[in-house]
Amino acid sequence: MQAGTLVARMSKRDYYEVLGVRKGASDKEIKQAYRRLARKHHPDVNPNNKAAEAKFKEITEAYEVLSDTPKRQQYDQFGHQPLGVGRETGQRPGAGPGGFDFSQLDLGGHGGIEDLFSDIFGRRGQEAKTGPSKGEDLHYTIDLEFKDAVRGLSTEISLERRAPCPSCSGTGAGTGGQFHACPACEGSGRARGKLGLFGGQQACSRCKGTGKLPSSRCSSCHGTGTVLKAERISVKIPPGVENGSNVRVQGKGHMGRQGGPPGDLYIVTRVRPHPFFERKGDNIYCEVPITVTEAALGAKIEVPTVDGKASMRIPPETCSGQIFRLRGMGVPHLKGSGRGDQFVTVKIVLPQNLDTQSQELFRELGRLHPEDPRRTIWK
Repeated sequence: MQAGTLVARMSKRDYYEVLGVRKGASDKEIKQAYRRLARKHHPDVNPNNKAAEAKFKEITEAYEVLSDTPKRQQYDQFGHQPLGVGRETGQRPGAGPGGFDFSQLDLGGHGGIEDLFSDIFGRRGQEAKTGPSKGEDLHYTIDLEFKDAVRGLSTEISLERRAPCPSCSGTGAGTGGQFHACPACEGSGRARGKLGLFGGQQACSRCKGTGKLPSSRCSSCHGTGTVLKAERISVKIPPGVENGSNVRVQGKGHMGRQGGPPGDLYIVTRVRPHPFFERKGDNIYCEVPITVTEAALGAKIEVPTVDGKASMRIPPETCSGQIFRLRGMGVPHLKGSGRGDQFVTVKIVLPQNLDTQSQELFRELGRLHPEDPRRTIWK
């Protein structure tokens, strides 16, 4: 046995320790432990993280042994010690660094490691689509006035999105439109993932999963099959949007791959503040001044709303700061029917530049009503 092989075995962690389970753990406990760790350390979740990649390989190797009854019995009896001795390395041909022959592991079929990955990741990262796929979505930010956000708006926007190249009809091929098998994947459209044995297969990065490459590239799109095209698109902003709302326009994103449907356009709304109205949820708030006479004797006043002027009754002996509600005068519910309310806070405004006669009238009013509004403060 070579010294390097001995050191590797001595430094190799116990498989039960790797998965964080006891030696007598049930198959269910082992599977649950692996699922938890695989979800945490999978390279798709930790891109360009070598430590996570190494950890993922380690836990996958441990699971492959402990989830298989014969391999687990062999491991429980011999540990990382191999059963057979090779000519030079002290391992059987095809054996992994722990002495087990991982070249024969079944990564497919019912109950295999790929089926477990499909449960954890929904097959993402195991096998990329090589056929038609939906295009990328587009996002566009639009600035709206307060009232347009409340009442809705139909408008047009200008943007650029990827469309099929008119010169090559989206194929990416040059004159003649000839193709040959991709040399990187030998025409299969698939390539091994970066994790080798445990990485599954991915779409070939060179041919984007098509399995073929044009004999010459289109000079207009340089082989991509798409060009950026400026368009004006009619969009309808529904009533009730607010800051950060997403309005979806179906099919107005980038074109799909290999004839797939286009992506969608998402209009992100940004609403300018209003100098008079304030929005909280689907309710609108504002402050309206009233005179001393209106507050004391009551009155019928006009109040601004997003739909125009509305009448509101001020009852006699109204105090400054009192709040009144105008039902159904708020923002339309973005999801569902109906509207919020408008809340009006009244503020009593005193008359300015009083002449001698007006001053005497207020003194007389004070003599007729000698109440002390601050008397309750000292109790």
